[in-house]
This record gives sequence, structure tokens and C-alpha cells, in this order.
Amino acid sequence: MGGFFGVAANFDCVMDLFYGIDYHSHLGTRRGGMAVNDANGRIVRIIHDITNAQFRSKFDDDLNRFCGNTGIGVISDYEDQPLLVTSKLGRFAIATVGKINNMDELFHKLLDNRCAHFAESCEDELNPTELVAALISQRDSFLEGIKFAQEVIDGSCSILILHGNTIYAARDYFGRIPVVIGEKEGAFAVSMETTAFPNLDYSFKRELGPGEIVLINSGTIETLRKPLPRMQICAFLWVYYGYPSSSYEGINAEMVRYANGASMAAKEKMDVDTICGIPDSGIAHAIGYSNYCKIPYQRSFVKYTPTWPRSFMPQNQQVRNLVAKMKLIPVEEQIRGKKLLFCDDSIVRGTQFRDTAARLYECGAKEVHMRSACPPLVYGCKFLNFSRSRAALDLAARRAIQELEGEGFSEDKVKDYLVYGSEKYNAMVEVIRRNLNLTSLKFQSLDDLIAAIGLPKEQVCTYCWDGCEYCKGEENK
Repeated sequence: MGGFFGVAANFDCVMDLFYGIDYHSHLGTRRGGMAVNDANGRIVRIIHDITNAQFRSKFDDDLNRFCGNTGIGVISDYEDQPLLVTSKLGRFAIATVGKINNMDELFHKLLDNRCAHFAESCEDELNPTELVAALISQRDSFLEGIKFAQEVIDGSCSILILHGNTIYAARDYFGRIPVVIGEKEGAFAVSMETTAFPNLDYSFKRELGPGEIVLINSGTIETLRKPLPRMQICAFLWVYYGYPSSSYEGINAEMVRYANGASMAAKEKMDVDTICGIPDSGIAHAIGYSNYCKIPYQRSFVKYTPTWPRSFMPQNQQVRNLVAKMKLIPVEEQIRGKKLLFCDDSIVRGTQFRDTAARLYECGAKEVHMRSACPPLVYGCKFLNFSRSRAALDLAARRAIQELEGEGFSEDKVKDYLVYGSEKYNAMVEVIRRNLNLTSLKFQSLDDLIAAIGLPKEQVCTYCWDGCEYCKGEENK
């Protein structure tokens, strides 16, 4: 995934920038970077590997190398950035968040258009941020370049550009991730998470709309392109990866998770001893469930937070499993002899909770029930890198469908399993339950999840659950 933060101020912005970037650490664990425009008009940029150390610890010793009123930074789970670029548009730093599905096609078009070469790489692949910079540099202004890049990219791309003492900020074409503006005396900040604002004394000013492009300096915000009409914000912000204290489109993530948990509890009456949440992202859903059904919430697992990152980040499945195991410590006194109901944000591959269920039984649990706060994940995300899954069959629901269909499996049959409560849907859920060795398993319905979020379904991206997507067309031109 990733997250970015920028500041344009009439004072030295370095500390605001440093802490603002750090408030996005939950979105990436691979790379962190800062770029600041100094008093001489020179951009100072530093990037660190943060795989085994937190952002703050890597940049503490570098802060005295930065001095300036305008800067951008990024936390990434993939590529080095911000990048420094010299082109006909001048020298600038650029950071991006998103996913580009047609990288090879765009790369070869740029080469055919006599773009000389690409220098940056990540894991032997082209750095997508450098590709975006090259696309922008094909046009005669940053505005036209950003518009061009967003229109030719298949996927999504939100962009921050530092040029002199100004910042260009652009939300992706369909607004799949948030880009928000904060304000305090003498400064504006641009962020993905509103969480970054309060402790830095910024007040929320407004959100950028889908495809909107603005130019920010210490005193003004100028809209260069107005918001486009179609929004498809990612529902997983509220389900999982958005920070609990953040709000998106004016809707707080923690409050949605409480409502979502209550919605699941309203559909059943369970005979269990305690409600539990898988730390951290399942906790709020579990609290909502517990508050509604009046069954006590207890922490049967506690998370060891000082050193272990979020377990969806590492690409290697064995490493993911190790992280998932090591960070969760069972409280045996809360488990032994108990009938437990767990809420988690989602079931992706299923491997981690299968191991978790085994550990619960080893600790003496009588029953282990599971409630997923969203529907079964059937399609890999085409728009954001919030999961490193490479193939559809990485998904537990897809494997269940293939098991049920056998040799007759084909893509056109997947839709038959998406109807909540249907015979085929129930059969898919039963296969997943059996594979995870659970006493019972239920998933939240898409209708109830959308109701908990509180936005019209047509404004929310639900592709990973139902395969529905909107393509770029005349409505957003």
C-alpha cells in the first residue's frame, strides 16, 4: 500500500513533515523517504529501508540535514521514493500511492516516444513512481502531465510533487484512496490520513475529490482541476487498513467498525462465553458485536506491538505466517474451557487463522467461531497494493470454489457463489469453515457492510467481493 504527507509553510516544516509521514507507518513497512526544498532552492532527499526498523528510528539522525519550508514524504511497502527528477518541467520530487496494471505497455510507449532510459528499479522491476514521473514529463506543464498520467494509467495513482516552494497534490482518478488538506496558521498539509493532523495542530480543511488536482503553497490552495463526477473509494479503508481515528468522506473508521460488528450480531443469537477480536483490525468489529449482544468482550490474544509489523506486508508466505504467529500471544486463562467467537476484518488466504485456530484448541478452547467483517474475497484487488497476493487462488474463497467445481471450474461460474445465503454461497463458506477447522463461520453481507459505511454503493469500490468496477469513460472526461 503506502501513504504520503506534505507540508507547505512559512516556517521550517521539517518536524511537521517528519511526524506527519510517521503517522502513515501502518500503511507500509518497506521504504520511507523525505524530500525538502531548502532556502537555496535545492531539494534534499533521503530514503531508508524500514523493513526491520520503524520510520522514526531511521530518520532521527537525519533531521539536521533537512531545512526548508516545503516538503513531501512517503511510507511505502514497495518502491524507493520520493524520487528526484530533472526534466523539461524543471527539477522536482515525486511520491505516488496506487497500482499500475499496464506498466509494461506504458513503458514501451515511452521508449517508442524516445524517453531515453529508466534508472530506478524495485525487486528487478521498473519503479512505478519513475514511470509516473516520465508520463508527467511528456506534457508541457505539471497540470497537463498529471492529467495525462492519470488518464492512461490502468489502476490508480495519487500523486504529490514538490517543485520549489509549491506542492502539486492529485487524488487518483476515481478517488479510491483519500487525499485530505489540513490547515494551521502559516501552513497547509496534505495527507492520506486525517489522523496525522490533530497532534500537529492542523485542523481538517477539506478532502480532494476524485481526480482533483490542487497547487499548494504556504498561503493558498489553488484548484487546477475540479473533482470528477465518479467516486469509487475503497471500502477496505473502513474494514481494515484505514487508521481507527481517521475519517474518510467524513465517516470515521472506528465508528463504522462498531456499527459493522453490531450488524453482524443482530443477525444471530450465539451461545458463547466471550467475544474476541483479532488484533488490531478485528478489535473494533468485535467490540461492536459485543456491545450489541451483551456478551463480554475479552482479549484472548494480545498483540506484541513493539517490534512486529502488520502481517499482510511481507511477500513471502512463510514470513507472513511467522509474523502472524509471533505478534499474537494467547492469554490461556481467557481461552481454556471457553466457547469463543472471534471477529476479524477479513479472511484473505486463510492460512493465518487456520494456525490461530489450532493454537486456540491447543490452549483448551471448547469452540472457536469466526465472523468476518466483510464478504468473502473472491477477486484480487486491481487498484491498490494493500495485499501482496499474486494470484486469485491465493484467496481462500477462490480455492473453495475450485474445490467445489472440480475439473469443471471456469471463471464464469464464480458469480454463482456471490449471492449471499444462496446454496452455492453456503457451500463455499462451509468449505472454508472446514479448511480452517472452525466450529462455525459467517461472513458479513455486502449490503450490511455498505449500510455500516453509510455511503451509496455506487460511490464505494466493492470489486474484491463482487467484481463490480467502473471504467474510465465519458462521465469522467
